[in-house]
Amino acid sequence: MQKAEPHLFIVFGGTGDLMRRKLLPALYSLVTQELVDQSFRVLAVARDEFDEGAYRSWAQEALDEFAKADGEAMHKWCNSCLNYFAIGKGEADDFAGLRKKIEEVESAHELPGNRAFYLALPPRVFPATIEGLGREGLNEAPGWARIVVEKPFGRNIESARELNKLVHQYYDETQVYRIDHYLGKETVQNLLVFRFSNPIFESLWNRDRIDSVQITVAETVGVGTRAGYYDQAGALRDMVQNHLTQLLTLTAMEAPAAFEADAIRNEKVKVLKSITPIKDSDVVFGQYRAGHILGESVLGYTDEENVPEESETETFVALRLEINNWRWQGVPFYLRTGKRMKERRSQIVVTFRPPPVSLFMGTNQRPISPNALILTIQPDEGFDLRIEVKKPGQGIALKTESLDFRYSDDFVDLPDGYETLLHDVLTADQTLFVRGDEVEEAWELYTPLLAGGHTIHTYEAGTWGPGVSDRLLAELGDWWVSL
Repeated sequence: MQKAEPHLFIVFGGTGDLMRRKLLPALYSLVTQELVDQSFRVLAVARDEFDEGAYRSWAQEALDEFAKADGEAMHKWCNSCLNYFAIGKGEADDFAGLRKKIEEVESAHELPGNRAFYLALPPRVFPATIEGLGREGLNEAPGWARIVVEKPFGRNIESARELNKLVHQYYDETQVYRIDHYLGKETVQNLLVFRFSNPIFESLWNRDRIDSVQITVAETVGVGTRAGYYDQAGALRDMVQNHLTQLLTLTAMEAPAAFEADAIRNEKVKVLKSITPIKDSDVVFGQYRAGHILGESVLGYTDEENVPEESETETFVALRLEINNWRWQGVPFYLRTGKRMKERRSQIVVTFRPPPVSLFMGTNQRPISPNALILTIQPDEGFDLRIEVKKPGQGIALKTESLDFRYSDDFVDLPDGYETLLHDVLTADQTLFVRGDEVEEAWELYTPLLAGGHTIHTYEAGTWGPGVSDRLLAELGDWWVSL
């Protein structure tokens, strides 16, 4: 793999949960794999009044908890490579101080002025941070300057356009990395390899052979400590507009002209432009109530800490959509996500059309189950191809079996998604990042569904969501598929 050039990696939100659980371990993993130059340094930026010694102790504790590596070597790296800057309230003088700190660190370690700015911040402070960097000239650098923006990028089509406009006021699109950690997962990246390097499947990947496509991202966890953010967002903004839509576009896209960032992202945008407007009748919203998960009692959403009793924020969304192009016209795509569901599972189910005539429908036979390809993103990453076989013995009796592959059988320790994506930022590979027009096309699709006035169906925690969501499939003779 390509080794990143010497640089300074600046993280806004340097004392936050994302830094502690994901970014620090990912950065250290790149160090241990020698995928970054030894002279690279990290500058954490936050409001906490740490000195650098205290911050390095904080980082050591984080790595001890979340990184899988030798403790002594990690602590040594923290003491030699981590720096800290307290930005106060983020006013003009604070950004001037940040610029001075950046130049001091670069001078001390003879860095060439390559800078990556990572906004591990609440979305509400993205604009002020971007403006602060731009006003101070930190959108430019002696070397290169790149900015990484976490999701959600906007709250609707209007806010996404405004944020894109602000970003482009200071940064060229080639400098902007809108990150969706789902795209860093090995199994998500494998969608492209699976489709475009296995002609046995690609030749079947169309409306003539495929009956329906289901995409499910189910979580067993509740809102946890994120109530302040989540109650203002809901499942549609938090999951559907980004994670599920990315899986959708990778599943449905045409073959790109080349395996390069813009060619791939062009095809993803074409998919979004081809989706017909989603009708209110094709969407089901839900909210979990008290129930049991893995034998443990759990609270309902409105009983969670910091959630208003009268909240009508959805924790579940299921929807049906159609892609009106030559490959997919007439094939329903079903998207489903929710919290406090029966299992933690992210999967794509491609159900193939049944044979036009069944030869095996005698008096003792059940209907033939359609062939289905199940791509599991997490957990137990891999795929299953469901086929019909004859049971041993007299007569003809059918049984559904799976041809399967599991990453864990052949590969050890899949890299974390953030590890992959940070390396791509540092080597200027935008393939797995969301382009500005792609964000706006997705919001164009979902913003009409945010108007409110929808019925919120409750569902018991530990189930697959409100039973009414089955209607979306039953109307077309389909049903939710799970392993």
